[in-house]
Amino acid sequence: MQTGNIQKPAKKAKPTLRFWQIWNMSFGFFGIQYGFGLQQANMSPIFRYLNADEANIPILWLAGPITGLIVQPIIGSISDRTWSTRWGRRKPFFLIGAIVTSLALFLMPNSSALWMAASLMWILDTGLNITQEPFRAFIGDKLNDQQRDLGFAVQSFFVGFGQTLANLMPTIFRLLGLTTTAVVAAGVIPDSIKFPFYIGGVAVLLAVLWTVYTTNEYPPDDMEEFKRQKQEGSGIGGAFSEIFLAIKEMPATMKQLWWVKFFTWFGLPLMWQYLTLAVARHAFNAPNADSPGFQEGTEWGNLCFAMFNVGCFSISFFLPAIAERIGRRATHATFLTIGGLGFLSMLLSDDKYVFFIGMTLVGLAWGSILSMPYVLLSGSVPPERMGVYMGIFNGFIVVPQIVNNLTVRFFYPTLLKNDPRNALALAGVCLLLAAGSCFLVNENKASQEAAFPIEPGGN
Repeated sequence: MQTGNIQKPAKKAKPTLRFWQIWNMSFGFFGIQYGFGLQQANMSPIFRYLNADEANIPILWLAGPITGLIVQPIIGSISDRTWSTRWGRRKPFFLIGAIVTSLALFLMPNSSALWMAASLMWILDTGLNITQEPFRAFIGDKLNDQQRDLGFAVQSFFVGFGQTLANLMPTIFRLLGLTTTAVVAAGVIPDSIKFPFYIGGVAVLLAVLWTVYTTNEYPPDDMEEFKRQKQEGSGIGGAFSEIFLAIKEMPATMKQLWWVKFFTWFGLPLMWQYLTLAVARHAFNAPNADSPGFQEGTEWGNLCFAMFNVGCFSISFFLPAIAERIGRRATHATFLTIGGLGFLSMLLSDDKYVFFIGMTLVGLAWGSILSMPYVLLSGSVPPERMGVYMGIFNGFIVVPQIVNNLTVRFFYPTLLKNDPRNALALAGVCLLLAAGSCFLVNENKASQEAAFPIEPGGN
């Protein structure tokens, strides 16, 4: 009898894709980021239009981190074990999430009460998270080592472009004469917010459909082993087992990044919650939703978010060269410091351009936040667990957000003196603490040779 080890099939080399193939596979990400951009810039004004108390706005934002914490690891684990000849591995989740997101975007600006808007935000975030997690793993699935940098660059471009376009839509509609900045009745969401959401509902679905119909996926290298693992880890129970095992075996570098991520993501939600309200109050003398300048302040807040995203994708092209010169850890610490100072600079004046410039500086930090933590982490995550580890690392983002959402309401009237601009200053302090925490992370050679997909939208 002949004995010997049964050899596993060798991994197939991934072909080199043309630029437009990479563009097509990432195009659906544009739609997702358009949806995130609408949410980030407009949900706090929507809550205020529906008479939400300013101090309670953070808890209304709880939908994002909670759904991200629950949905992304589960979807990541299940999609790792999904395969069909017709639909592939990740594409079914692209489509399901896009449909849910599109419906929520159409319904959101027609909310007639605060509870309705808050409920729809949970649905919206669920859809965005179902779609977003597989898009992160898609880059690793499809591209060989030589093309991953290009894949990340294209995806980063769509993060900035999609969110920038969403931020500019209220201004574009007004310039076209389709909306005005006239005061609307109490409890009514203006057309300048409604129309971009309607376009977003269409854009998300069409962009994802483009990727689904133009991009094929590769089958598992060892189909028999894949079927065995799928059978052992099928269903939600199998997904949770895989998640707990992956947490137990978490790489050391991933653990060291915790405090960097904690301070970053405790602070950043304050920007989405309070930036537009701070602009309206201090630059347009509109502290309430029924104040004459509130809609105009909301529009300027969208422009500030647009500059934030322009700063992000502009600096992304230079980050590799900077990191090569001073190191990844120092690069991330430097840009977090720039972002922290950008937030603190908004205390200097009530001029609307101070917010504009400050958010541009924060955008430079955002470019680093979207990439450098993954570069520092790279090389330590096994490819067969790519989806589940992407979801778990998302927990480093959402847990600090949950802490933020649950605690800000208690110190907003006292420490922050009921002033949304003071909330932005606190965000600046948090980014400075995150910058200091970068030096708790060991930077090794492996982290300099590869990069993982970016974390888009902040959810």
